[in-house]
Amino acid sequence: MFFVNAHCFNIAQKDQQYTDILNSADLVYNDGSGIKIGSWFAGVKMLDNLNGTDLIPKLISLCKRTDKKVFLLGTLDERLEKAKENIKANNPGVKIVGTNNGFFTSDEEDDIIQKINNSNADMLIVGMGVPYQEKWVDSVKSKFDSVKLVVAGGAVIDFMSGSFKRAPKWMQKLGIEWIYRLLQEPGRLMKRYMLGNFTYLWHVLRLSFNRK
Repeated sequence: MFFVNAHCFNIAQKDQQYTDILNSADLVYNDGSGIKIGSWFAGVKMLDNLNGTDLIPKLISLCKRTDKKVFLLGTLDERLEKAKENIKANNPGVKIVGTNNGFFTSDEEDDIIQKINNSNADMLIVGMGVPYQEKWVDSVKSKFDSVKLVVAGGAVIDFMSGSFKRAPKWMQKLGIEWIYRLLQEPGRLMKRYMLGNFTYLWHVLRLSFNRK
């Protein structure tokens, strides 16, 4: 399960491997108001914003109710531990059967996969950034034993750890949560949002014109 926002869409325009992985995925969900705007130009109506930050906690709650096991992969060790604590506090009895940070080398990859397989996890949540996480999942998915669902969630583990705060509900409903994120990390996100949003609209208009 992957999610695509305007930033992901921009990357896909210049990274064919990433595009092919998205097109071959079992589930790809729309994340953000940008995709809703783009879908309108394509003649497709998006009823809801299905971003991972909202959906993944619901999937974890579903795992609790159905007695499924969850493995968290990504971000820093201290954030992973805090995310695990918060998830258990919100879902008493949920089975978080393993965690590992996302900063491992290619030489350590087999050990990470073995760790996931030994945990007997049913759902693997990966938070290692776009497009690296999607490419990694695509390259190793055949090596998993018990995992039935792999979800690439970007910064979702950071959000669940409390390291980053969600925008107020009114900003989420207006589709301007990206402004709140920009204010939180202006140095890292300035180019992505300020330049990236204009680039995205250009791609949407260009592709719409070519399609017509």
